[in-house]
Amino acid sequence: MARKNGSAGTPATVALDRAGIAYQVHAYDHDPGAASYGLEAAELLGVAPARVFKTLVADTGSGLVVGVVPVSRRLDPKALAAAVGAKRAQLADPVVAERSSGYVVGGISPVGQRRALPTVLDASAHEHGTILVSGGRRGLDLELSPADLVSVTRARTAPIAR
Repeated sequence: MARKNGSAGTPATVALDRAGIAYQVHAYDHDPGAASYGLEAAELLGVAPARVFKTLVADTGSGLVVGVVPVSRRLDPKALAAAVGAKRAQLADPVVAERSSGYVVGGISPVGQRRALPTVLDASAHEHGTILVSGGRRGLDLELSPADLVSVTRARTAPIAR
């Protein structure tokens, strides 16, 4: 898979370019009234929701972590906490998530965050040749292999979705 000409120019695409990772850019017209950013992306891009992953920032009490799960499922906070060796985890306040990542909620990418955080990718990602994650803004997704996402984010893989 080759990168689409005319990179989107977000921190995520810059990080992927620097790492030499192949990806494809998928842009769509985001509806600000959409109930679910991820399900909107899946529908407008014509991709199964199990292949579109959302990026969630969680607070373990001793620091922030990132969980990446399919938009068709929910994050299991206990499983995320166990995957990073914490006692608990809960979704971070949206303002904290935006400040830490450098992205807006609904456009938080696991790639190219302002501060690199421990990242866990749901194990179901490896059931697909490629997955889509936010490209760093609403209405922009990046398609890449799960292995490349793990490599560029230094993520571990664990069953963290329910």
